[in-house]
Amino acid sequence: MVTLAFDGDALLAAGSDLLRSDDGGSSWTALPVPAVVPALATHPERPGRIIAGLASGGVALSEDGGRTWEGRSRGLTEGKVDAVAMAAGQPDMIYASVQGDGLWKSEDVGQNWSLAMDRPWLADAERDLLALTSVDLATGMGGIWIYAGTPAGLTRVPDCFCRWQDVQPGDAMDALVSGDAPPSEAPLPAGDPIHALASAPSAPETLYAALPSGIWTSRDGGVVWSHLVYGYASAVAVHPVDPNHIVAALDGGLKQSRDGGATWSALAVI
Repeated sequence: MVTLAFDGDALLAAGSDLLRSDDGGSSWTALPVPAVVPALATHPERPGRIIAGLASGGVALSEDGGRTWEGRSRGLTEGKVDAVAMAAGQPDMIYASVQGDGLWKSEDVGQNWSLAMDRPWLADAERDLLALTSVDLATGMGGIWIYAGTPAGLTRVPDCFCRWQDVQPGDAMDALVSGDAPPSEAPLPAGDPIHALASAPSAPETLYAALPSGIWTSRDGGVVWSHLVYGYASAVAVHPVDPNHIVAALDGGLKQSRDGGATWSALAVI
């Protein structure tokens, strides 16, 4: 399974190795990685900085666009890293989810790690975090959101890490006061695993999600979702400047849209 990210205008696709395209997917350069990479994270404020979550456990950092790597896992629990994210506006703050464990954070680009949050309880079970994205939308509690995809659907937590909660209109304080989240008028399919999430840095209310049923989008921070394209979607990435430029792994290939998912074209097969 491939994972995708943009490093500035460059497109990254990782799995057993890292492929980098600096020409929109017309050609690719293979770069070495320390191990199989299930997860990638980049940041618009730090081009060249790439965080890789490793299948063999741990996190690796590249500061030169993927050409060289350094292990950054001190204090991080052992296990496959399913998802990584860099905090919006804070490229030194990294989040990682470890299979069978919870959400971990590092405030110094992976030099040191601490447990931030246990796994969420969804559909009568504790769920692993398959996807993470930091969303630059105010929580109402002095911070911003971390959205997570799980095998049972979507959840989120304020970056003060008070509690996991459903995505609903309003802010985190409203949810704490009300106690119950009103049902969304157009949620993601109930119970479907979310393989990948992407928040558009230039338009943080715009989200994309990769599910077994295809690519979905929300234009209001994840309250209302619409289906963009059918197919088995395992990854999605959004350009750091253009929120309508997205690339997705669909049915074993790569497809690109430059109009927010209205039309798609195939990229070179990896």
